[in-house]
Amino acid sequence: MSHKPPTPPADLSTEMVDKLNSYSPEQLRYVAHYAEALASHKARGVDVDEESGDDESDEQPDDFPDDVPTKATITIKEINDNRYYYWQWRTGSSVKSKYKGPVDPDE
Repeated sequence: MSHKPPTPPADLSTEMVDKLNSYSPEQLRYVAHYAEALASHKARGVDVDEESGDDESDEQPDDFPDDVPTKATITIKEINDNRYYYWQWRTGSSVKSKYKGPVDPDE
């Protein structure tokens, strides 16, 4: 494994590179996970601003488990070319996840 830091993409702003370089490994993993989830969301063609006006966006899902905090969100993880839903929330400085179920490929 190389001891040199990775070269940032040329189209990433200097300010963003500097900010990312100031983060701990745990924070970088959290940012990477969020960026991947946001990219998946945007790829589905839903604008974040349009979705925030939806009255149903503030409601909790019907199948919200008892052992998952109400602040949890649903994220999608891809494992071995399969996509799965996970509940995910932050507890202190760590991110917790709980398996929800497979993503229906027909959705």
